Amino acid sequence: MLFCWTSLATAQQALAPVEARVPFAPAAFVGSDELMHLAYELHLTSIYGDTGPLMPQGLDVYAGDSGTPLAGFSAIDLAAMSRPAPAEHAPVTIEAGKRVVIYVWLTLPAGSAVPHTLRHRIAFATAKHTTELLDGVRVPVNTEAPMLIGPPLRGGLWLAHEGPGNAHSHHWGSLVAVNGQVTIPQRYALDLVGVDPQGHAMRAGVKDIGKTRHADWIGYGADVLAVADAVVRDMRDGQVEHPPLSPQSEPESLTAHGLFGNYVVLELKPGVYASYAHLQRGSVKVRAGERVRRGQLLGRLGQSGNSAAPHLHFQLSSAATFEGSEGLPFAFDHFDLLGPETEPQLFGQGEPWKSATPRQHQAQLPLNDVVIEFPAPR
Repeated sequence: MLFCWTSLATAQQALAPVEARVPFAPAAFVGSDELMHLAYELHLTSIYGDTGPLMPQGLDVYAGDSGTPLAGFSAIDLAAMSRPAPAEHAPVTIEAGKRVVIYVWLTLPAGSAVPHTLRHRIAFATAKHTTELLDGVRVPVNTEAPMLIGPPLRGGLWLAHEGPGNAHSHHWGSLVAVNGQVTIPQRYALDLVGVDPQGHAMRAGVKDIGKTRHADWIGYGADVLAVADAVVRDMRDGQVEHPPLSPQSEPESLTAHGLFGNYVVLELKPGVYASYAHLQRGSVKVRAGERVRRGQLLGRLGQSGNSAAPHLHFQLSSAATFEGSEGLPFAFDHFDLLGPETEPQLFGQGEPWKSATPRQHQAQLPLNDVVIEFPAPR
């Protein structure tokens, strides 16, 4: 369900001449750090032309009417949380008639209850050296538990790249404006990149990473599986696969056809859809309207569509289409966590990656840039 709440400043409570809104209600989920999180976007628009630039001095987020913030973010924090991003070392500035989006990541204290509503308080510095206040923007928290799903891949080690918690990723950080709607379909998406026990994405013996073939990549050709009993709502096959790490042209459209290459979209339940993108050409095994069972082969990992290297793009969203959908949190029922890894380490650069002792995690969502392993199928 799409939620939208707007708070307009009033002369009595919040003098800042801005509109502030959270277009999609956050839903709590447990990350692979074993903590509860909320992820959402706060849109701030300066309304009047003669106001001049407004500079947020900080953001406090409260649970309902509590007087103690759940979280506080300084002006420096906000510079790293906002789009469009300000120049390096510059503060966030909202010019007259412009909008800034703040990507809010809340980590709830261990053992605390999920709040029913959130409230926001921001002080703005003005060009006239005054301070104006926004206090409100009450947002109900979606209390529906994230869907529990099975593995989208069969065994192996996988880097959960560009994952939840990274507001600068091309997933959470990508607003999609289509036909009067602004949404974030990829809010909780993962790019699952195959790695070997040393954390490398390419097989031993590769001399020039700029001249690799698909078969040089660990995950290429891996089985892609249905994460639940479902109905196929959309699919595509026959699209070419690009050479790894080659320049990419601009997508023809912000749709599944323009971005996903060869793909499958499953309806897991009403209002919850799983998308699998960048599949190997000629590998898709299902057709629209077909019913599939959890663990059934859908296709194989490839590099079609808007993809720089072989990987599986996986997401849950609120609609079968990419455009106009909102990304939804989810949880894998089981996976092992082997610790964080950086993108350079994928290519054998910098400090070598070292696996931590694998720890089993249940009913959690892998966070950004951690290595996981799915259980072998029974």
